[in-house]
This record gives sequence, C-alpha cells and structure tokens, in this order.
Amino acid sequence: MTTAQARHILVATEDAALALKEKIAAGSDFGALAREHSECPSASHGGDLGQFGRGQMVPEFDEVVFSAPVGAVQGPVKTQFGYHLIDVVKRDD
Repeated sequence: MTTAQARHILVATEDAALALKEKIAAGSDFGALAREHSECPSASHGGDLGQFGRGQMVPEFDEVVFSAPVGAVQGPVKTQFGYHLIDVVKRDD
C-alpha cells in the first residue's frame, strides 16, 4: 500500500491560504506558520499529519498528497474543512 507523510495549514478562506503561500515562497517556515495560523489540531505539530495511506483523508486532500511532487507546497485545496496548503514530506510509491 502506498503511504505518504504530509503537513498542512488549514484556514477558513482562500485569501488567507494564498497570503500564507506567498510567505512560504518568500522563505517563511511552513511549520512556524502552521503553528501560528492553522485551525487544525495538527498545528501544535507544525501541521504534521504523520504517515497515512490512500483513502484515509478526504478525497480532495488525498488526490493532492498522492499526486503532487514531494517538497512543493500545493494549494489552496478546498475541502469541507476549509482551505489547505499541503506539503508532501515523503511518499512511498
């Protein structure tokens, strides 16, 4: 089974996600921004969701994690929870 490890930042609006993505592109630390801004309980771990397999996350999130390049911040990705910026840390293909 293919597994991945990812971290994310969850915010309420697309504009907030885009503003954070700009900060990351300018060199801000993903984990620090997750701790400060993410609305997910994973914020306390810098947005780290640990390792998981296909189908364990909502479909929109799952699709990105199992297709995006490792190490490139993706998003905003809209799900029922809000808007995510997703960083695929590793994937065992």
